[in-house]
This record gives sequence, structure tokens and C-alpha cells, in this order.
Amino acid sequence: MDAWERETERKEGETMGKRKYWLLKTEPREWSWAEQTEAAGGVSRWDGVRNRQALNNMLSMSSGDLCFFYHSGAADRRIVGVVEVVKPWYADPEKGDGAVDVRSVGEMRRPVGLEEIKREEGEGMKGFALLKQPRLSVVPVPESVWKRICEMGGGFADAAEASEDDE
Repeated sequence: MDAWERETERKEGETMGKRKYWLLKTEPREWSWAEQTEAAGGVSRWDGVRNRQALNNMLSMSSGDLCFFYHSGAADRRIVGVVEVVKPWYADPEKGDGAVDVRSVGEMRRPVGLEEIKREEGEGMKGFALLKQPRLSVVPVPESVWKRICEMGGGFADAAEASEDDE
């Protein structure tokens, strides 16, 4: 099955109007939240994913889905922001891989660390793949977990709110 067939199959299988939630991991030295927000229009290509399960998760993304932007690495395991999928999966024959494009939505008012999430495990983090498959770079986030993490971090400031704060 080529990329076009996969994309067509994915679109046919989408549930209309139902937003999904994800977590995207990146090492800050490779791509940081600051770099994401400084990209033209806050939009960047999310690529370089090799794990089959993570790729399948990316193939399941739709425009409008929201993703936690998670800094991984030994010193910085925490959710720092939120991005929105603006272009679902597309193949790049020149690079031999594929990607989704994401746009910065807002920075977490308070970053939410992995240890803090683990402490909440019994209190509403059921089904969160970050805790079950910690090495996976793209994971789905159940809506209840999304809401709980947003509460833990005080929500996220959107771009308009951030620019008002700068004035």
C-alpha cells in the first residue's frame, strides 16, 4: 500500500468532528519549545519518527487534533506546551519518510513533569501510554488524561494571551 492509499484509508476511517489528543516527545537539544514558537507562524514539520507504533499514531492524526509538546531527555522530562496538527500525515519521497505539520497553540502556564504525572497514575492517568510505553515518541492521550494534565499545569496560554502579557 503506498502513501496515497494509506492517506485515503485514514481519511475514510476518521470520525467526523471528533478531536483527538496526542503527546509528541522531543529532546530540547534537537527541537525545543522555543524553536517551535519561533518557527514561521509557529508551524513546523514533525518528522524523524521511525518506530512503527509511533508512525501509526501519526497516521491517525487529523487537522485540529491537539498535542502536548513534551521535552524528553535526562534533565527535562515535562510537558511544556501545546501544538495543533495543521497538516495531517504526508509522505516525503525525497527524504523517504513522512510527517505532520504542527502549529504552536500555547505554552503551559506551569510545565507538568513526568514525576508529577506518575504520582497521579492512580488518580486518572489510566490508559496513558506515556506511563506504559515510556520510550514511544508519539502517543495518544485519552481526553480525561488531557483534561487532568491541563488542570495540573494551570492550562496553557494561547498566542493572543501571551502577546497581551508582553505589553
